[in-house]
Amino acid sequence: MTIDSSLAAFQLTDAEHDLLPTDAEVQAYLDHGWYLTRKLFTDDEVDALVDASERFYGGHRDRDLPGRPPKLAYWDNSQSADVQRHNDYIHYESDEIGRILTKPIIGAVAARLAQADAIRVYQTTLIYKPPRPDEVSNIVPWHFDKHYWATSTSERMLTAFIPFHDCGEEMGTITMVDGSHLWKETGVNDTVVKHFAERDNSDLDVMLAENAAFNNVEVKKVPMVIPKGHMSFHHCRTYHGSGANVSGRPRRAVSLHLQDGDNEYRSFTLTDGTPVSYNHDVLVRKTADGRPDYADEAFCPVIWSR
Repeated sequence: MTIDSSLAAFQLTDAEHDLLPTDAEVQAYLDHGWYLTRKLFTDDEVDALVDASERFYGGHRDRDLPGRPPKLAYWDNSQSADVQRHNDYIHYESDEIGRILTKPIIGAVAARLAQADAIRVYQTTLIYKPPRPDEVSNIVPWHFDKHYWATSTSERMLTAFIPFHDCGEEMGTITMVDGSHLWKETGVNDTVVKHFAERDNSDLDVMLAENAAFNNVEVKKVPMVIPKGHMSFHHCRTYHGSGANVSGRPRRAVSLHLQDGDNEYRSFTLTDGTPVSYNHDVLVRKTADGRPDYADEAFCPVIWSR
């Protein structure tokens, strides 16, 4: 995928400027850890995302990943159609999805919220949650993204959750724990680097309550009700999860993970000395000093710059 990184590519129209978060909305994001956008995609663009995702599920790829990272989430047709499907690096394998997700207005909104001069893609995940409330994979337990991004230096990373339709509680929409990005953690727990699918839901509910008590606050859960073409953003330390889809139709979405321009790789080890790695570490090019380059434009293109 080729993204135009010239300065001209980062210009907004007057109408797009009106879509940016206001100063008050930026402050609310800093206070609460989440933000609901205005309509950033046209209906045609959202419908194109649906069509491109169906072609992807049917086997179409514009390019294949050059390697297979050990922690890659990657549903394929050999697996049950009734589980929640996650497909990482969808922006790399599908040109159409990558093109739509990297609209400058998305990066400009992220830059306002993160108070950053530049925004790059960090990762993307295509998600399909079938209308199967009895399927355990449809429940996403409480977690925050920075736990999985321990090898990133930035504390300003953020995620856009982009449904391909109107998305409310009945569809198992993403739900934020209000203000949790400001919590102090209770201590070091190496299990946090495990993907949420590997962790016990009941233990995570207890963990959430204990963390809230440690911070002298109550757990306030806020389901994101997102109209078609809109999206939510959340801070990389905001606890979030989602419930079952009881709507009778699939919930289709993308999680678009974003990094500010200052983010770079750092080494990180668990308490037993085991080094932590991220999927990028086996895909992206290396810097001059041999570290994974989280600015590799093939996987982490710039989508906004001042």
